[in-house]
Amino acid sequence: MSLTVRHPKVPTERLLAELVPPQHFARESFDTYEPDPAHASQREVRDRLREVADALAAPTRTGGSWWRRRAAASAPAVYLDGGFGVGKTHLLAALAHAVGPERVAYGTFVELTNLVGALGFAATVDALGERRLVCIDEFELDDPGDTVLMSRLLRELADRGVAIAATSNTLPESLGEGRFAAEDFLREIQALAARFEVLRIDGEDHRHRVVTTDAALLDADAVRAAVSARPGGALDDFDALLAHLASVHPSRYGALLDGVDVVGLTGVHGIDRQDVALRFVVLVDRLYDRDVPVVASGDGTDLFTADMLAGGYRKKYFRALSRLAALTSQGAALVAERKA
Repeated sequence: MSLTVRHPKVPTERLLAELVPPQHFARESFDTYEPDPAHASQREVRDRLREVADALAAPTRTGGSWWRRRAAASAPAVYLDGGFGVGKTHLLAALAHAVGPERVAYGTFVELTNLVGALGFAATVDALGERRLVCIDEFELDDPGDTVLMSRLLRELADRGVAIAATSNTLPESLGEGRFAAEDFLREIQALAARFEVLRIDGEDHRHRVVTTDAALLDADAVRAAVSARPGGALDDFDALLAHLASVHPSRYGALLDGVDVVGLTGVHGIDRQDVALRFVVLVDRLYDRDVPVVASGDGTDLFTADMLAGGYRKKYFRALSRLAALTSQGAALVAERKA
């Protein structure tokens, strides 16, 4: 199969139904989070989020404007501030699971801005305003327009009594210290800053892994053979796929991968246009969320230019490189298994 022949039509109901914790964290809970005894803040934040979950799980009341104002004033708003690999996403997913999937919308910053692009601002507020809690993973400050949009969205939701929980994104290259400070987050959401409770999580990367951004490249014949051997394999020329992504709204990139369990790319090379690069970043995020291995061939040049890696969107690019390296490592392992 080929991704470039797919033009998914995604109803609003599906876009909203997909706002759940990623597959990596589908079974995580507060009980599966193991705080490091050397860092008391990990246990303290977990216990505080349990309190938030208990408060949000209580029955809600409907009524007049007085009750709505009271709900808005009491709705929790928490920001998990910490370095790479201390369990922020685990705890955010645990909070979502504890409150209940039917009462929570969970997405990354990019997924929620894409949702606004697909539905429109007012429709997004109305849809998310029905939830008890909105979780935003990897809150980003690299695009001023998107930051203003998200700040306005959060304000509208908080005024409706919707609780908010957010984490920051991190640079894979920076490991434990790779975060933007809580002060930056609060400054950018000035109208809501006073409502947010900052929960600082200390600690080292619990996975103790070496983060790589080097994708594992194969030869083109190996890529074709690996994909043809799997019923759920999709094979595409890199340039053709990049061109196709421009014709599909980013909110539908997940649907683009329906039924796909490995992606093969031939002719992978460096990308020199920022709009093209950012669309590919979103696709990599959806591949990573769904644990879809990638097998790729190419010329071995850097995927993103030096200017991109030094510019305002550098966090997005480094995250994509790290995730793509993980996915291509999985793909290379599939090829090795087939040969064994």
